[in-house]
Amino acid sequence: MNTRRNFLATAVAAPLLYPFARYVHGRAASDAPADDGHWLPNVPLQTHDGREVRFYDDLVKGRMVVLNMMYANCTNLCPPNTANLLQVQEALGKRVGREVFMYSLTLQPDFDRPADLRRYMAKFAIKPGWTFLTGRAQDMDLLRRRLGFVNPNPVLDADLKQHTGMLRIGHDGRDRWSMVPALASTRQIVNSINAYL
Repeated sequence: MNTRRNFLATAVAAPLLYPFARYVHGRAASDAPADDGHWLPNVPLQTHDGREVRFYDDLVKGRMVVLNMMYANCTNLCPPNTANLLQVQEALGKRVGREVFMYSLTLQPDFDRPADLRRYMAKFAIKPGWTFLTGRAQDMDLLRRRLGFVNPNPVLDADLKQHTGMLRIGHDGRDRWSMVPALASTRQIVNSINAYL
């Protein structure tokens, strides 16, 4: 069984799974992320349609989720990853938004406002049930790190063109989490999701 404890042990050892990193404090209090100490922080976010949500309480708590990182003007990893995830959304059909919740979090929250995310979604003909999210830069970075979308090399980690092309798949209610390459086959990703339902 993939418990949080087992996942963390695996993340330290496996080269594709980077360890969860604690946010490094040292900023002014007004810049500090809204960290409640939970491994998945309950930071405030905005959806692509402008709704205010809390990451853990409103989006993840008790749910089966598929998460990835992207940004709207990315020309490297994001377009093929998004196109591949669209095939996953199509394969899951009406289960998306009911049994499985798909979330894309921006790496450039200062540029990706809800309207920018909507334009990106329109470009790829994203169907309902898949939510794109933005928020304060420090909160998005905290989420990125807690979800394991980090490179241990700080130079590569700071380079958006080098951002990880992975998906975090998990069922919070069952405390099961894993990572899968975003460019894995539709069948492999769907099988990983089904294994947790």
